[in-house]
Parts: sequence; C-alpha cells; structure tokens
Amino acid sequence: MIWKRAVTLEALNAMGEGNMVGLLDIRFDAIGDDSLEATMPVDARTCQPFGLLHGGASVVLAETLGSVAGYLCTEGAQKVVGVEVNANHLRAVTGGRVRGVCRALHAGGRHQVWQIDIYNEQGKMCCSSRLTTAVV
Repeated sequence: MIWKRAVTLEALNAMGEGNMVGLLDIRFDAIGDDSLEATMPVDARTCQPFGLLHGGASVVLAETLGSVAGYLCTEGAQKVVGVEVNANHLRAVTGGRVRGVCRALHAGGRHQVWQIDIYNEQGKMCCSSRLTTAVV
C-alpha cells in the first residue's frame, strides 16, 4: 500500500463539495493498494459545443485524481500542488460516465509523477494523462 493517510470514499467525495470537483460530479469510487479511481459524467457540463467530452474536462478529472492521490501519499501538514499536466486524447466520448484510474510512476518526498488513464463505459481508453506534483 502506498497511501500514508487513512481515508474513506465518503471523505474523498465530501472534499468535492463546493468546488469544481462537485460541480462536475466527479465521484471517487475505488481506493486500491496502489490506485485511485473516480468517474465523471459526459454531459452538458463536460462536453464541448460539438457534443464530445471536452479535453479540458478530461484534464480536470486527471488532475483531481493525481492531486488527491498525491495528498494521500503525504503526511502531517504536507500538501501537493500541480506542476505540470499533459493529456493525449485518444478517442471521442459522447455520453455516459468516464472512469479515471490513477497510479504512481514516482511518489517521492519532494515530487511525484502520476499516470491517469481515462476509459469510456466500454472499457476503451479515451485519454492518457500524466501529472507532476510538488510536495510542499
């Protein structure tokens, strides 16, 4: 297990109230020994004008997962801040919910690198993202 903080799905989902996470209805639904998962709807809040999942919404899901995972790998008053995020959009999504799966590529004491893959409801990858965070 890589997590240093004890947390429940209920607590993670409560963190999203009153901010962009809640606004986009991002829901944490699984905490594994080395992974964190959340879903997000593909609807009017997250689509671009042509009816496809907006790339920026995918990045919001990715950065949310990576930042929360990074925080769970810290202790005490430590926090994490995003330093760099990139995303490769591989497949269009027009509806349903997408699922992000986050895993650490490096969870160090000063910086972290997270791989976040986003899948459509058919289990096909639609976005591959990487987030680098600094521990402060």
